Amino acid sequence: MSRRIGVDDGSDMRELLCAVGARRDIDAYERLFRHFAPRVKAYMAKSGGNSQQAEELMQETMIAVWNKAGRFDPSKGAVSTWIFAIARNLRIDAYRRERRPEFDPSDPAFVPDDAAPADTELDVREASEQLHHAIAALPAEQASMLKLSFFEDQSHSAIAARLNLPLGTVKSRMRLAFDKLRASLARAGDVS
Repeated sequence: MSRRIGVDDGSDMRELLCAVGARRDIDAYERLFRHFAPRVKAYMAKSGGNSQQAEELMQETMIAVWNKAGRFDPSKGAVSTWIFAIARNLRIDAYRRERRPEFDPSDPAFVPDDAAPADTELDVREASEQLHHAIAALPAEQASMLKLSFFEDQSHSAIAARLNLPLGTVKSRMRLAFDKLRASLARAGDVS
């Protein structure tokens, strides 16, 4: 008479899991599933997931139990410890995926900007050349101050300290430089 394997004690659980690992015994797996699936789902729900996440992680855990049953070593621990270790690791993996979403190549942060149309690039290049010519036509001290202010991002007070000039002189020269630039660019047709 064959002995029916139950799920009452630890030795029965070991026998069930070993039967799944050795012979891919579906009946033994079904008994393991009926016993552990609700417990694993409750564990997942208590770990901070919603009902759907708990269900999915329980399914992943029980699939892993089926696939890894041959790796179970009864001398290293109980069946419940082994199954809940799998569940815990899957929960940690899921948490990490939630915290660090998968790379999305279509994320706007990773998509290069479209190249500007050729006519726009030409207009920008021409305007840039006109500005450089207008700056070059300024008196040296005014051109120097504009370069320090806009190309080196220096404040008026930093420019005054660097050139050993009063702050008012720097501001006056900057204002004169802007007026001359505005007039020069207006003659070139860029500023009205």
